[in-house]
Amino acid sequence: MRIVSLVPSLTEAVAESAPELIVGATAWCTHPAGLDVERIGGTKNPGIARIIALRPDVVLANEEENRAPDLDALRAAGLPVWVTEIRTLDQAFRELDRMLTVACRLPRPPWLDAAEAAWAEVSPGTVRRAFIPIWRRPWMVLGRDTFAGDVLRRLGVENVYSHHEERYPKIALADLRAQAADLVVLPDEPYAFSSEDGPEAFRGLPAALVSGRHLTWYGPSLVEAPNVLMRQLSPPP
Repeated sequence: MRIVSLVPSLTEAVAESAPELIVGATAWCTHPAGLDVERIGGTKNPGIARIIALRPDVVLANEEENRAPDLDALRAAGLPVWVTEIRTLDQAFRELDRMLTVACRLPRPPWLDAAEAAWAEVSPGTVRRAFIPIWRRPWMVLGRDTFAGDVLRRLGVENVYSHHEERYPKIALADLRAQAADLVVLPDEPYAFSSEDGPEAFRGLPAALVSGRHLTWYGPSLVEAPNVLMRQLSPPP
């Protein structure tokens, strides 16, 4: 098999079991460290000609992270494109199993069983209301129907924008500050929120700085994500 992956999470999912199968990946595919493959651009602007030249047996993509015109161009060139749709944790487990065992012709990996077991043991306890910015200038937050939102829900975080008509709405800072929230959750990707960049906008509201990889990636990181995120979601008073 020769595999090109257009999604960092999917790259890591395959590389955990069979890194030798991956011949091309995006510049954002940072895990596992040291993966030595052809870099074919970004998730939103892949080099179509470079991918075709790699002669992959399958191209791995995601309906949210990759653009339909790019995937259509790859199909038009005769390349099989496997597109995942992942908006909940349960869906992630199903899609990863199918992608790895069917598209990539690999045995089901032990880490996938470990991830399902880890999440089956999650018991969040107290529910807290929060909003989750993913960008600033302009401020954007998690809205309805997102994988990260489902992850947080399972950890006892109720997204105050979970019923918004948009999945990633732009919200004015004044409106964010006016929310009756218990917490603001600030991941370090896609925007790199940090202790110096983000919490100062919401003084008086507890801020949880969390790992974007553990919140938004669907792959081997799911094994440790419950423990990592639960710890990070409990900021000091």
